[in-house]
Amino acid sequence: LKKHLKRLNAPRHWMLDKLGGAFAPKPSPGPHKERECLPLAVILRNRLKYALTYREVNAIVMQRLIAVDAKIRTDKTFPAGFMDVISIAKTDENFRLLYDTKGRFTLHRITPDEAKYKLCRVRAQRVGDRGIPYIVTNDGRTIRYPDPVIKVNDTVKIDLETGKVVEHIRFDIGNICMVTGGRNRGRVGVMEHRERHKGSFDICHVKDAAGHQFATRLTNVFLVGQGAKPWVSLPKGRGIKLSIVDEMRKARAAAKTAA
Repeated sequence: LKKHLKRLNAPRHWMLDKLGGAFAPKPSPGPHKERECLPLAVILRNRLKYALTYREVNAIVMQRLIAVDAKIRTDKTFPAGFMDVISIAKTDENFRLLYDTKGRFTLHRITPDEAKYKLCRVRAQRVGDRGIPYIVTNDGRTIRYPDPVIKVNDTVKIDLETGKVVEHIRFDIGNICMVTGGRNRGRVGVMEHRERHKGSFDICHVKDAAGHQFATRLTNVFLVGQGAKPWVSLPKGRGIKLSIVDEMRKARAAAKTAA
């Protein structure tokens, strides 16, 4: 088991500076993959700026101040991933990890009411020992005796206090989704069409609120609401990807108003 991660080999979406040291925090084994997560050390030091050094991060987490999905975590390299809720009781802050339209993790500030639940994608549905049915979610949860209506690729709303499924969204055309992989990661739109390719990857066609259409693999599609209404608040830009020209215009307009 490798215990180190060189700075240059760290995922680009962590946005660590190249000359800030030889190493980067290697995520611990946990609910999310190494290259699809954000360790608590990066969140507290590089994003929220609550710590200047790795040792200060350690001092914060060992005071049991940081909760991920309503569970206190004292591991400074615990891997927080997509849809995870990070709560800091001392500052009364709650954040949800979502993607921006450039495919990078963004800490989206949420209300205490929204911090009580999270959405999970159903990865597998099986029958275990003694005929007990269960589902496995994208964040490594195993939920026994689920509603028989819930199928693979559906999204379930989980109450973080109890760990129980409250509601679910059927994987169907007409529902709003966020793309969690590929070049369109972070984009939000309504699923319009699903192409089935036997022996290959199924393709989903999505249309965003600005009317732009794009296609991605079915495995990258994560439903976030029923119809066009999302069940979680979305980050700034609401998942609409701007072209380079639009970004330039927006930056110029912002500079003018600031001046």
